[in-house]
Amino acid sequence: MRKKIFLVLSITIIAFLVFLNYSCSLAEKEKGKNDVYKQLDLFADVFSYIKRDYVEETENKDLIYGALQGMLGNLDAYSQFLDPDTYNELRVDTTGKFGGLGIEITIRDGLITVITPIEDTPAWKAGIKSLDRIVKIEDEVTRGFSLTDAVKKMRGKPGTDITITVLRESEGKLLDFTITRDIIKIKDIKEARILENGIAYIRLVEFREDSGDDLLKVLNDLTKEGMRALIMDLRNNPGGLLISAVDTAEKFIEKNKVIVSTQGRREDSQTEFKSKYGKPLLDLPMVVLINNGSASGSEIFAGAMQDYGRAIIMGTKSFGKASVQTLIPLLDGSAVKLTTSKYFTPNMRLIHDIGITPDITVKLNPIPAEKNSEKPDIDSEKVFNEIEDKEIEDKDEKYKKDNQIIAAIDVLKGILIYNKINDEK
Repeated sequence: MRKKIFLVLSITIIAFLVFLNYSCSLAEKEKGKNDVYKQLDLFADVFSYIKRDYVEETENKDLIYGALQGMLGNLDAYSQFLDPDTYNELRVDTTGKFGGLGIEITIRDGLITVITPIEDTPAWKAGIKSLDRIVKIEDEVTRGFSLTDAVKKMRGKPGTDITITVLRESEGKLLDFTITRDIIKIKDIKEARILENGIAYIRLVEFREDSGDDLLKVLNDLTKEGMRALIMDLRNNPGGLLISAVDTAEKFIEKNKVIVSTQGRREDSQTEFKSKYGKPLLDLPMVVLINNGSASGSEIFAGAMQDYGRAIIMGTKSFGKASVQTLIPLLDGSAVKLTTSKYFTPNMRLIHDIGITPDITVKLNPIPAEKNSEKPDIDSEKVFNEIEDKEIEDKDEKYKKDNQIIAAIDVLKGILIYNKINDEK
């Protein structure tokens, strides 16, 4: 009898606890809904005050769009509300119609910040550097600008000039740059050759649609030329296409290995990108060069190489831009660009806002500028030809002025010697 009473009592208590938990859960949900409604009421109150009391008459759409821009802009540097005109510009192919400067930008600490200038573009030639803060475009202060605002201001007709003012915090200076806009044409593989002792060098400036195929062709050519080791230079590479970064990395990693994964709150934002290439170069000693201008796809590549111990990462810490934005069209022709997931390396290391730390830190020593001496007027065409001839003669020696490349060569020489000694045992 006692056992029955105890059993009934136990069941009653369990049922009561389940009911209590369910009731609390409902209460929490109801409280959450009520909080949302209260906040929406707050928004409606402010909206009505502006419509009734603001010194000038306002348009409903302008107020709603402004609120949406503020809401998205408050999330992170990459989430944005795009009005119909801006969204339409994003969808329309404008190649050949607009000129640019050739810089990748983001927002950090509320300021328009250069991720990197793209090599051989107007910004690169003018001397813009990674982490420069763009504080003025022409005479307009950029504080409060969205990325879209900044891009609109800097884009324009090819051949026209624009003046931007940057804060270079490393030097504590405000610098003005007048730059001539141009059509930005980027070749993904900038340079590929044997430097010395069978050590090859590839400079990849951006991950574009055909980068994986282009790299494979270059690797085959360098192999025929006697490549024994490789320096992959990703310095100032701002990224590009995710799938292209994967296609490039898989040339050096075993098949069916995770190269990068994305993680977000929704189940469909959690994906893995695996290597599919069947004949990767697994025994080729490698050094990957990165710096604070290496972002996104460059960090995916370097992170995978580092996690699998496939290459030595050398240089300075990368930028730390590795998030995924999803474009969501809205009913009135506007759109939301929303950060929905972040990239992780194969070992589940977060890249975003952290970056990739090199295995060997080597800071770049600036090349001292040649002293100019005053010379009498001479034939400018002759001078140009002499300079051009000298550049051709010095091409094979140019890399020796880059201390990071020299450090990479020294490391690879040591690996090659070590491997040779082991092979002879």
